[in-house]
Amino acid sequence: MEGSQSANRFRRIPRHSGNGGAAAHLKLDPLLNENLEQWPHLNELVHCYRTDWVKDENKYGHYEGVGQVSFQNQIFEGPDTDIETEMHLATARQAKAEDATDDDLPSTSGRQFTDSASSDSKHFSPAPLPAYEPSFDWQSERSMIYGQRVPDSHMSHYGSGLKISVKVQSLSFQAGLVEPFYGTICLYNRERREKMSEDFYFRVLPSESQDAKISFEPRGIFFLDAPSASVCLLIQLERSATEEGGVTSSVYSRKEPGHLTERERQKLQVWSRIMPYRESFSWAIVPLFDNSIGAASGGSASPSSPLAPSVSGSSSHDGAFEPVSKITLHGKSGYSSGSSVVVEISNLNKVKESYTEDSLQDPKRKVHKPVRGVLRLEIEKHQTGPVDLENVSENGSVTNESVDPGDNIADSSFSKCPSNGSDGLHSGSSKWYSCDGRDSSENKSVTQGSSDLTADDFQAFDFRTTTRNEPFLQLFHSLYVYPLTVSLSRKRNLFVRVELRKDDADVRRQPLEAMYPREPGPLLQKWVHTQVAVGARVANYHDEVKVLLPAIWTPLHHLLFTFFHIDLQTRLEAPKPVVIGYAALALSTYAQLRSEISLPIMRELVPHYLQDAGKERLDYLEDGKNIFRLRLRLCSSLYPINERVRDFFLEYDRHTQRTSPPWGSELLEAINSLKNVDSTALLQFLHPILNMLLHLIGNGGETLQVAAFRAVVNILTRAQQESVDDNERNRFLVNYVDYAFDDFGGRQPPVYPGLSAVWGSLARSKAKGYRVGPVYDDVLAMAWFFLELIVKSMALEQTRLFYHVLSLGEDIPPMQLKEGVFKCILQLYDCLLTEVHERCKKGLSLAKRLNSSLAFFCYDLLSIIEPRQVFELVSLYLDKFSGVCQSVLHDCKLTFLQILCDHDLFVEMPGRDPSDRNYLSSVLIQEIFLTWDHDDLSQRAKAARILVVLLCKHEFDVRYQKPEDKLYIAQLYFPLVGQILDEMPVFYNLNAVEKREVLIVILQIVRNLDDASLAKAWQQSIARTRLFFKLMEESLALFEHRKPADGMLLGSSSRSPVGDGPTSPKYSERLSPAINAYLSEASRQEPQGTPENGYLWQRVNSQLSSPSQPYSLREALAQAQSSRIGASAQALRESLHPMLRQKLELWEENLSASISLQVLEITEKFSMMAASRSIATDYGKLDCITAILMNFFSRNQPLEFWKALFPVFNSIFDLHGATLIARENDRFLKQAAFHLLRLAVFRNDSIRKRAVIGLQILVRSSFYYLMQTARLRVMLTITLSELMSEVQVTQMKSDGSLEESGEARRLRKSLEEMANEDKSVELLRECGIPENALEAIPERSEHRWSWAEVKYLSNSLLLALDASLEHALLGPVMTMDRYAAAESYYKLAMAFSPVPDLHIMWLLHLCDAHQEMQSWAEAAQCAVAVAGVVMQALVARNDGVWSKDHVAALRKICPMVSSSEITCEASAAEVEGYGASKLTVDSAVKYLQLANKLFSQAELFHFCASILELVIPVYKSRRVYGQLAKSHTLLTNIYESILEQESSPIPFTDATYYRVGFYGERFGKLDGKEYVYREPRDVRLGDIMEKLSHIYETKLEGSNQTLHIIPDSRQVKAEELQPGVCYLQITAVDPVMEDEDLGSRRERIFSLSTGGVRARVFDRFLFDTPFTKNGKTQGGLEDQWKRRTVLQTEGSFPALVNRLLVIKSESLEFSPVENAIGMIETRTAALRNELEEPRSSEGDQLPRLQSLQRILQGSVAVQVNSGVLSVCTAFLSGEPATRLRSQELQQLIAALLEFMAVCKRAIRVHFRLIGEEDQDFHTQLVNGFQSLTAELSHYIPAILSEL
Repeated sequence: MEGSQSANRFRRIPRHSGNGGAAAHLKLDPLLNENLEQWPHLNELVHCYRTDWVKDENKYGHYEGVGQVSFQNQIFEGPDTDIETEMHLATARQAKAEDATDDDLPSTSGRQFTDSASSDSKHFSPAPLPAYEPSFDWQSERSMIYGQRVPDSHMSHYGSGLKISVKVQSLSFQAGLVEPFYGTICLYNRERREKMSEDFYFRVLPSESQDAKISFEPRGIFFLDAPSASVCLLIQLERSATEEGGVTSSVYSRKEPGHLTERERQKLQVWSRIMPYRESFSWAIVPLFDNSIGAASGGSASPSSPLAPSVSGSSSHDGAFEPVSKITLHGKSGYSSGSSVVVEISNLNKVKESYTEDSLQDPKRKVHKPVRGVLRLEIEKHQTGPVDLENVSENGSVTNESVDPGDNIADSSFSKCPSNGSDGLHSGSSKWYSCDGRDSSENKSVTQGSSDLTADDFQAFDFRTTTRNEPFLQLFHSLYVYPLTVSLSRKRNLFVRVELRKDDADVRRQPLEAMYPREPGPLLQKWVHTQVAVGARVANYHDEVKVLLPAIWTPLHHLLFTFFHIDLQTRLEAPKPVVIGYAALALSTYAQLRSEISLPIMRELVPHYLQDAGKERLDYLEDGKNIFRLRLRLCSSLYPINERVRDFFLEYDRHTQRTSPPWGSELLEAINSLKNVDSTALLQFLHPILNMLLHLIGNGGETLQVAAFRAVVNILTRAQQESVDDNERNRFLVNYVDYAFDDFGGRQPPVYPGLSAVWGSLARSKAKGYRVGPVYDDVLAMAWFFLELIVKSMALEQTRLFYHVLSLGEDIPPMQLKEGVFKCILQLYDCLLTEVHERCKKGLSLAKRLNSSLAFFCYDLLSIIEPRQVFELVSLYLDKFSGVCQSVLHDCKLTFLQILCDHDLFVEMPGRDPSDRNYLSSVLIQEIFLTWDHDDLSQRAKAARILVVLLCKHEFDVRYQKPEDKLYIAQLYFPLVGQILDEMPVFYNLNAVEKREVLIVILQIVRNLDDASLAKAWQQSIARTRLFFKLMEESLALFEHRKPADGMLLGSSSRSPVGDGPTSPKYSERLSPAINAYLSEASRQEPQGTPENGYLWQRVNSQLSSPSQPYSLREALAQAQSSRIGASAQALRESLHPMLRQKLELWEENLSASISLQVLEITEKFSMMAASRSIATDYGKLDCITAILMNFFSRNQPLEFWKALFPVFNSIFDLHGATLIARENDRFLKQAAFHLLRLAVFRNDSIRKRAVIGLQILVRSSFYYLMQTARLRVMLTITLSELMSEVQVTQMKSDGSLEESGEARRLRKSLEEMANEDKSVELLRECGIPENALEAIPERSEHRWSWAEVKYLSNSLLLALDASLEHALLGPVMTMDRYAAAESYYKLAMAFSPVPDLHIMWLLHLCDAHQEMQSWAEAAQCAVAVAGVVMQALVARNDGVWSKDHVAALRKICPMVSSSEITCEASAAEVEGYGASKLTVDSAVKYLQLANKLFSQAELFHFCASILELVIPVYKSRRVYGQLAKSHTLLTNIYESILEQESSPIPFTDATYYRVGFYGERFGKLDGKEYVYREPRDVRLGDIMEKLSHIYETKLEGSNQTLHIIPDSRQVKAEELQPGVCYLQITAVDPVMEDEDLGSRRERIFSLSTGGVRARVFDRFLFDTPFTKNGKTQGGLEDQWKRRTVLQTEGSFPALVNRLLVIKSESLEFSPVENAIGMIETRTAALRNELEEPRSSEGDQLPRLQSLQRILQGSVAVQVNSGVLSVCTAFLSGEPATRLRSQELQQLIAALLEFMAVCKRAIRVHFRLIGEEDQDFHTQLVNGFQSLTAELSHYIPAILSEL
């Protein structure tokens, strides 16, 4: 830290003569100049005006801000935005469109786009504080402190708000200019009819020499308080007195144009050379300001007036002042040097008769012929010194022109506003030209720097200086004499000579050199002449004579007037004046008089003509009447007009020179009578009076000290009443302390010991309860003044003490106060504290002000005296106000600390304990913390604010930019963090705004802290470390950037803070409260279209707001609106000017970004330290890191953050992979996986790629620490399934159908990239992660990265994505196309099979869907599959009663119960809400029972039996006998049902099967595929046709395609199909038994299936298609071929779905003979089967007889021609027989023979079985058999022998 103050603590400001004109340059009366010592009061006065001001540079704090931080736009991406790319494109386009220079880009957004996070390599981001307080204004923050001292502008700038310079450029007449002209210009107030300034003299010489001379003419400078219409320039011209009979002045106003004749010219030239005396010639009045300004608008008081007072020329004509033309002072806003205006005055009024100032105003006055000539003036307006807006006093009311004395109206307005006048030329007689002041030759101002006026300018003394209620600041001491009239009885050419004499003893003695000359020149003259009044009885004069007065005058000092008459005729020599008489005027009698004085005129001078005694001897003109009238004006800052002040000065002199008796009672009286002095006089001599009284307090006796102290209090109180600022400090007093008070420049001992002693003893007496003289409240009210005096006095002494000792640049060491003085100050301080304490409780505002003054006292002392001594004072204060006290007192204490801590260098103020170096900061932290625990809400907010402002001050101050300084400050405040961690409830109790304030402070401190201190904080305990990160999480939550559209309503906090007054509207939730004030202010002032922001503004928002509508109006509307709807910040933001709104959003974005990055940086440090195990945290879970990472992921973060996050993410997993991937952190892993997948959906590529890297990092850790990716796969599958419910995977196409959405496409791309080996290195490089990050092996791990496994992982996730997508796309047709719906559920179940929970969930959905469709078998299969999952998990865990054999048994029912998939991972999937806990024996039993129920509904009883056999062991092991009994009863029923099925004569079928082929593009994936559908047994071919047509017709409705059904079952050839048509081919098919011979030519009869309980599981189906080779569809038996098609399905029925894809199709062809043989063999087999089937008992005969009869009737009845006989006729006769091969012939004959033989046997059996009633039938059978044999013997003769 730098030193407390350097040797140049005090700045000396030299006095400017200001408005004093030449007076200040001139010596005082040379006679008195040496012996000022005789007159101590004069000495004091001169000192007071002459010495430099002394200003303490440190007093008002010191702050140099670093420049504004430039912010960049932060990009917040949503899943569907890609602002980054758009911005890149936009910038690229811009660059192409116009080579945009940097200046064009709006500076608000800083650099448009950068990738580097921050120039500071150590940090990830810029500090969060600048974005939180982007408009930090130290001054305004300080001014918020109660009782803040505001520096006052320097007094010398007071008097004058305006400075106007006038320069005469030329004078020209129509007649020509031959003789010299002289003139005066002064400011004149028309309404008050008084001169406002002294005269400025100028002359215009004839043309020969004119150009050379005129350029040296000085300018006249006039001062004005405020523009007003009644202020004019009064210009009077003189020429040499007219020669009798010579050329009169009327030549200049001749009507007929024409120059002077040669003779006239010569006469004039000659005469003007010899005639030294002049007469008045003409005059003019030029109003300086428009009439529109001034009285009407109240000067600059009313805000509506356009404040640019324009200068305008107007003349008096016909008595009325019509403004001849008006023009503004060059309406460029904001010029500094003031542009000048040239005025041509052509209405010069000729002076004909004597005129007086009164007659100028007289409307009845005769109008004279005007002078035909033009006077050109250059008028220019200047700023007076550095006048700030703040210094314009608020109560400045302007009446007419004059300003209430004591108000200060600066012309701040002037440079800031456009003009209201017009720039054109108007008709009329004055012309105005505007020229830019910078080019004009005489304006040397630009180079002059401080004052823009040159040295030889004449500064006209401003007469109002003497009447204002303001302290005199310069030395002026002169008398203005105005001779008015001399009334004589006869005409004379009269003039007057004026001189100043010291006494009247010697008439011939020379007068004093005291007259100011008319001609420019430094020397004073002895006398001065007035004009000549030519030929007048009553001589009128318009002269002003300025006399320099002696410093002290005696009764004999007087003015002497001598009256001369002059003959105006040319004789041989120049005319000689003749004395007519004299008049004398004694100074001491008349000097103060302001009224007119009349004097008689003496004929002669005799010695001692002043004394009364000599008066009798005098001879007077005109019978001694007072015929000479004159006026005087005394302007002096040395000679007080007030008698009591003069008395005091006199007694002071006597006391100081010890000339009066020593007890000084007269002085006491004089001091006491000061209280009766009127306030103007008191204020004018305020500085010297205070100086003298302080001198008396410093070293008078005790009585005098007390009297002087009381007088001072009285004077101060009266001055205070004149005017005060907001904090009750009077301007004049502030100026006195800040500038004028110099502690006698070291000529006398310092004031502070005496002052503190007097005040201290008074305070002690008061404390003891004595009655104390002056009202003690006044003393307290003025305490600020005394305290500041004491401080300045000490500081000056300190500077003097060390001034000579120190070498340059060294710091002044602090001064040790003397014991006695310090004790005195301590006691005084104590008394004052008691006063504060007492009065505070009564709630008096005086107490709060006093409290602030005491704080400032300590604040000031910190840089002057030994800090230990200040510590005594501060600790005294804190003892008095210790702990939790009343809210008023506590408020005082906060203010006290706030002021103290605002001390520049936050001086190390030691405590009692030497180790306690920073007593102040620790006290501050403690008190602030106490406040947060306090009930008073406004105080909580204040306490939080104090901290933020303090840190801002440190952060933004140029002097604290070194890292070591920042570190020092961070360490200073770091204990605060500890305190909060110790008592977190206090923090949680704050509202959101305060929390933000606290958090921003914490983050800022931690940011600048060194790692060691940080580690120390984390070493305390695990709980504290956790709390620390809780704070980090809070900050992420509170500063998260929500787009304004998120509808932030105000009052997010549970309670809104209670403000003292109406709070400013809230524009932003997240930025500092100061921003709201800043924006309210900014939105009231329209943003100027400066180049900085104008460019963008015009370009972007020209249409958004019309300039005529001020933003304040918009703001007002918004506020009105918002007050109705609960004041939404949104409405307020909308009301902001778009530039401001843009700024606001920029700040908020940057704040959010820098907070996130800051927390990220802290997290990384933490992770590093945790890696070395050097801190206290839970190493088992690392919950601090995981919680923060989760917070990062779940918030809306800017792009810059995502870019910074992944390298950190990588390093954290590098260091802590094992812990993070362990079981304990499953929850974290799952969330991480979820968010990474979520980011993988983002449209912005930078974010998406980083998400891919993040996933790869997880996979890598999984490889290294778990040696496999199974668990990770489970995690990812779970999260993917969760994400699917959040992400919209489909989007509507224009035609109303659904398609895959962009999100789904991007997710697919990301999952593919994750396993893409080729792109990996490039990806890593792009994201700033080492290229070997994935493959590098950590120690003690040999398992390496395997791309194959990653690929597998990626594929399984893609599978899940596709299944989800397909399911979503089916959404609209779910209810209609039940087949597709079931299939999509099935696919989902399979895709999510790694996660048992999800697998089961989708299987159960599928089960429900089947039950709705009444597909009981399929539903049952789903239930079995679910039970299978549970069983496998249990078997894998060795949990429960089942073994692998049971699983195998289950697999026979449902092949999908696979073996490998689930076992190891079922248990691996123990993730929050998922996992093995649900997989219990009971759940398995539940699903097995469900399956049982469903299978029995499907009548597949043999499955039921197998299932019950799995349930029974469970009941056995649990000994649940009731259930066992039930199960066995069920079993009995089941077996009975099976028996029933088997014995039924009609073979039992559980379902029908159909093959469906799809052909046509609109079928999409189905096109060209064949499926086998399993339908309920009652569904016929027509039913399924209708069903499928309905489904697919509705699907094709939208398109113009039609649906055809192919009627037969032949093979479909693609080329035969029409394009644009969709075909369905539906064929009934039969299931094929496992052991069936498909090559057999026999016809298939289902009842042939061998009995027994056999699983009806089919995966092959066949159908036969007849065809002929000759192209006919049907033919005779000899032509009829047969094609048998066998289909193999993917899986077997009953399956989990209703249809299975055909994966293989084979066909066999049978020739007609084979067909015939097959047909016969089939019948033979049927008969034989019937004959050989064993029957258990005789009781079974009846059914057997019936079936036998049925078969025999179909075989031997003769009428059955289609039977055997037709075969013979077809093949064994004629032409076909020749075509048969012998082998075929033999086979056919053999078949026939066998058939007949079996028939014969059957008939015999039949005979055995029948009873009476069937005899006839038997006879028919026998007959039929015989006739058939006969028929056959035609073809096969051998048959007879066989039978």
